[in-house]
Amino acid sequence: MTDAAYDTSVPTEASGTKGTRMPREQRREQVMTQARKVFMDRGYHSAGMDEIADAAGVTKPVLYQHFPSKLELYLALLDRGIEELLHSADTALASTTDNKERVGATMRAYFAFVADRNSAFRLVFESDVMNESAVRERVDRAHEAIASKIADVISADTGLRHEQAMLLGSGLQGLAQVAASRWLTSDQSETTLEESADLVASLAWRGIRSFPLTHPPGEPSQ
Repeated sequence: MTDAAYDTSVPTEASGTKGTRMPREQRREQVMTQARKVFMDRGYHSAGMDEIADAAGVTKPVLYQHFPSKLELYLALLDRGIEELLHSADTALASTTDNKERVGATMRAYFAFVADRNSAFRLVFESDVMNESAVRERVDRAHEAIASKIADVISADTGLRHEQAMLLGSGLQGLAQVAASRWLTSDQSETTLEESADLVASLAWRGIRSFPLTHPPGEPSQ
């Protein structure tokens, strides 16, 4: 492997090393991990590249080798966070063919994503840089992707047309987002994550169950 595949860091307390040569991808991951913490603590506008470089234990030239601007670094983190959320949604939707359980699993996955201090929830949905078109487009795509995943299940089970299913999928996605955000800022000693997610899932299920199935659970749709 050539030297181009390595970066050189400055001494840090975290690594306990001096002049460590690290594979480029490993260094990039280190930078992204620390940058996410800085952005989540400080917000996009208040965070500085100097601060991010210090937190990651790299020099500013090394930081700019990986990310030419603060916005590009933020977008890389945003993309990673959206991938995490979509993966959670996929896992929950595929976890069962019982639709009541499926609604509950999806709601709990959403609440868990919000509650995880290491997740990128605040980067995805509570960004202070939403006026940037690239950020807004990514968040809009995340909303659309989750709604579409839900709509696919609804359409397959009920026979509703795509746009009808998308309206319902968007409503359920919005319900999950707003309710989970509310829970995050509330007194969490009053109700646990599981209790809150199940309460909102109960509301969602009471609405969605009124649409008749076109085929029994487990039977392939036509």
